[in-house]
Amino acid sequence: MNGTYRTFVIIGGGLAGAKAAETLREEGFTGRVILIGDEHEQPYERPPLSKDYLIGRAERDSVYVHDASWYAHQRIELHLGQPAVAIDRDSREVRLGDGTRVQYDALLLATGAEPRRLGVPGTQLAGVHHLRRLAHADHLRGVLTDRSQPDRPLVISGAGWIGLEVAAAARTLGTEVIVVEPEPTPLYQVLGPELGEVFANLHREHGVTFHFGTRITELTGRDGMVAAAHTADGQELPARAVLAAIGASPRTALAKSAGLELVDDGAGGIAVDAGLRTSDPRIFAAGDAAAVALPGAGEGGAPPRRRVEHWANALNSGPAAARAMLGHDVTYDRVPYFFSDQYDVGLEYSGWAPPGTYDQVVYRGDVTKRSFIAFWLRERRILAGLNMNVWDVTDSIQERIRSGVPVDLEGLADPDVPLENLAP
Repeated sequence: MNGTYRTFVIIGGGLAGAKAAETLREEGFTGRVILIGDEHEQPYERPPLSKDYLIGRAERDSVYVHDASWYAHQRIELHLGQPAVAIDRDSREVRLGDGTRVQYDALLLATGAEPRRLGVPGTQLAGVHHLRRLAHADHLRGVLTDRSQPDRPLVISGAGWIGLEVAAAARTLGTEVIVVEPEPTPLYQVLGPELGEVFANLHREHGVTFHFGTRITELTGRDGMVAAAHTADGQELPARAVLAAIGASPRTALAKSAGLELVDDGAGGIAVDAGLRTSDPRIFAAGDAAAVALPGAGEGGAPPRRRVEHWANALNSGPAAARAMLGHDVTYDRVPYFFSDQYDVGLEYSGWAPPGTYDQVVYRGDVTKRSFIAFWLRERRILAGLNMNVWDVTDSIQERIRSGVPVDLEGLADPDVPLENLAP
């Protein structure tokens, strides 16, 4: 394959792109590897931005995927601070923002996702934040450590993972927090109401105020700076700053303009097969922007394609795409996985089971002490599992999800019955 494909181009300077470049070299590819990123930063990992880096426990250098010298040593050509604006599939060429044209023999799209904007009057005010990039985290940390407005809270729109992790970081730093969420509980669209209430109680115990069943409709300010958030139910919430944590949209504009197939399911994404190949056989996609069929995500037949916006997906799909670019036989079918840390709670979640997909939740352990595993099931088949302050069980949970076979509910709920014994 090295004789056929001489130049591999990777668009996207995040974890998926960096790990793909690393894998190409590890697999023995000796041709040109060009990595294009629209940020001036070298590739870095994003989870610390809402956790340790945000509260100052992690140094800046710790978030980078590789040392700066690694790219030169591995002959990875970095084009940083330079967006890719067009792909010419006929000539196999990528055009950059400054007019530079880069030819490719194989191309990987690891373009990631962008945070959704609030889309309400007042979002142009200073003090309205998003959290996706290092610069965002730097600005937000300044807000959380500002002691000039001790009585004015950070208002967070959205009680998803980013919203809750930032709420925990803010409370750890002593900042008051108000969270506005249109659903009845935090994480409702991910975990449903059962586990959502567990997280609501966790954050209330640490002083977070929630406003459920409403949304922010307007932001008002003073001297160009945000000062209050107004909600659909008529409340005016004072704010030192506002964080929009209402999800992310895949960055698919480049793929769309190139005529690649996209997934039209509300969540979007670049459609790829099990080898992470797009509708163009020379173009691959990985990370947040890619939509691939996943185990445990369908009811009979082929599971639908889905995007997974989590660290583990970027970590694993980038290398898988690199191997597929080299001509290896690749089947990317990992069970979705993510982790979160909030206060003294650590958790891991495997699978996919939003409301409407499961018919019961079974607990193993003590929910009141936040030391348990929760399982989401449909017809006694495990769709997803969350382990909170219980460790070294992820592999067993994922095996049960993959098997797709009914389990004994009594044994599932009994901590004395090893999860491995639940296999058929």
